[in-house]
Amino acid sequence: MTDIVICGACGRMGRTIAGIIEGRGDCRTVAGIDIRDGSDCAFPVVSAPSELPVRPDVIIDFSGPASLDGLLSYCRARSVPLVIGSTGYSQAQIGEIRAAAEAVPVFFTFNMSLGINLLSALAVRAAQVLGDGFDVEIIEKHHNRKVDAPSGTAIMLAGAINGAFGGSKHYVYDRHEVRAPRDSSEIGIHSVRGGTIVGEHEIIFAGNDEVITLSHSAQSKTVFAQGAVNAAMFLKDRGPGLYDMGMLVGGEVPGGAERSGSPS
Repeated sequence: MTDIVICGACGRMGRTIAGIIEGRGDCRTVAGIDIRDGSDCAFPVVSAPSELPVRPDVIIDFSGPASLDGLLSYCRARSVPLVIGSTGYSQAQIGEIRAAAEAVPVFFTFNMSLGINLLSALAVRAAQVLGDGFDVEIIEKHHNRKVDAPSGTAIMLAGAINGAFGGSKHYVYDRHEVRAPRDSSEIGIHSVRGGTIVGEHEIIFAGNDEVITLSHSAQSKTVFAQGAVNAAMFLKDRGPGLYDMGMLVGGEVPGGAERSGSPS
């Protein structure tokens, strides 16, 4: 039985993750971390990792960047694996995550959906085949409560595509202040916020007289919650390192070699 702590337990994702865990027979939620009232949860909820009543086998975090320092400190001190599903981290914080992964296993990806990670792999292949003759634009859509823009997933997709070009591209966010023809070295990234859109990502490769579009649409948060729990189960007995969903898309299954570097 794998004992899991959920950081951000009282949020929508935290509660969805708890529901997924409750329906499984190989893991259980032993505690939660949240500054909000968790009296209606079926497990104890504390406001900081240092207050946890038990040492878990793994922590799943969907709380936000503000919790990162406390989580990394706790996990390093107690050798607890950490699954990070939040977005909106600064480059400095991503550096802290990489540093922590040298001491403990960390699963870090900007999107827990297997489908999104497959989309990323397909986009890289498209970029390799199409080359510089096609302009690349990324459009991401999310609900009106999402605070970061562009989404971490859009940045991940742009980074993967840019990697196929050897890092030669630069990003242009929206175009309302741009008064010039489009530069061929651009990757355009655009954000839409509205209603209850769970998450939609579209990659456009626009060439002369033809357009190729790759897209993914998440219908509920369950796909992300399921991915996070699967990541936790995978990470439990791993050694130190930075892991991500890319190994599953690449054909590996839990038990394969670790991956290092940024998820983007």
